[in-house]
Amino acid sequence: MRISVDRDVCIGAGQCVLAAPQVFTQDDDGLSEVLPGREDGHSPMVREAARACPVSAITVRETAERE
Repeated sequence: MRISVDRDVCIGAGQCVLAAPQVFTQDDDGLSEVLPGREDGHSPMVREAARACPVSAITVRETAERE
């Protein structure tokens, strides 16, 4: 899975950080971002974080598994 935050859409509500603090954080301006090294996150709460975003700024894409 691949996670991204559209910072042009993000309003800094912080719902993603509350849902998946091991994957998301907020910068000094309050905008959400994916923690370094977590872009390929496998947290079970990532999808919940995406659903909780009031402006749908989080995208979760499935990726093909590498063998």
